[in-house]
Amino acid sequence: MSSDTDGPFHLELPPGAPMPPIPAAEPLTRASVSLGKALFFDTRLSRDGTVSCGSCHLPAHAFSDTVALSTGVDGNSGMRNAPTLGNVAYHPYLFRDGGVPNLEMQVLAPVLDPMEMDHTMHEAAQRLAQDGSYQHLSQLAYGRDLDPYVITRAIAAYERTLISGWSRFDRFYYQGDIGAMTASERHGWDLFRSDTLNCMACHNGFDLSDHSFQNIGQYLEYTDIGRERITLDPADAGKFKVPTLRNIALTAPYMHDGAMATLGEVIDHFASGGLPHANRSPLLPNFVLNEQEKEDLIAFLYALTDEHSIDQVP
Repeated sequence: MSSDTDGPFHLELPPGAPMPPIPAAEPLTRASVSLGKALFFDTRLSRDGTVSCGSCHLPAHAFSDTVALSTGVDGNSGMRNAPTLGNVAYHPYLFRDGGVPNLEMQVLAPVLDPMEMDHTMHEAAQRLAQDGSYQHLSQLAYGRDLDPYVITRAIAAYERTLISGWSRFDRFYYQGDIGAMTASERHGWDLFRSDTLNCMACHNGFDLSDHSFQNIGQYLEYTDIGRERITLDPADAGKFKVPTLRNIALTAPYMHDGAMATLGEVIDHFASGGLPHANRSPLLPNFVLNEQEKEDLIAFLYALTDEHSIDQVP
């Protein structure tokens, strides 16, 4: 990128991917996404300078974490498992309870959370504004000095570039490359979309998620009440946003609390139909898979792994 000019950022979309909704007031530019990426990995956003967004959203794991609960400042554990950021540009709301309506607001939450970054946006901006390269990019992208407004907009801009859809499944499904998936993976896809398993009732569309909120009967009593924290409706207790299955092989452990370590455990849970919580989704069937079918289903899920990094920003 030129050091003195800005311009539109060319967002590369995989075959089959719709254009994500980019707010008209927040266009993606070379300077905005470059600044956002730098800020995303900058530990100075945290109070003690030890934690960045990238500390809990690891590029090698599709911008998710490898532990059940991520570690914040002073060794504190976060509240929930850090999900992948792949395709967050398509999400109509953020967090597992859907409590934040857009990416700009989402940036605020981990910075202010005492269990995560435990900082204030004002103090973080003052610290980061001493960086001349940040000031330069801020002026190019937003015509103003680095401040909380710029920080939230720039990080959101970068996150909107994290488009997942470059897997062997995508070559098979959207480009008609039958050889892109093995016979085992194709059989797993057939099982996945069967009425018996009913996976596609919720895991559908380009993101392989309808972004609805479902109680899957993980517990009879939920310590984390999920969507009810936002709506205050007891009928939403234990409901969490349906996650994307893209890069699922890279994003263990699973569930809102990271309680399941393997895809085998996840499949076994869904095969059981879940525990009989009052709010358990009626979309959950009981089903039985033999060992080969289970292996094939897992093989299909592995075929959802992007074949290269979803990070498009140099």
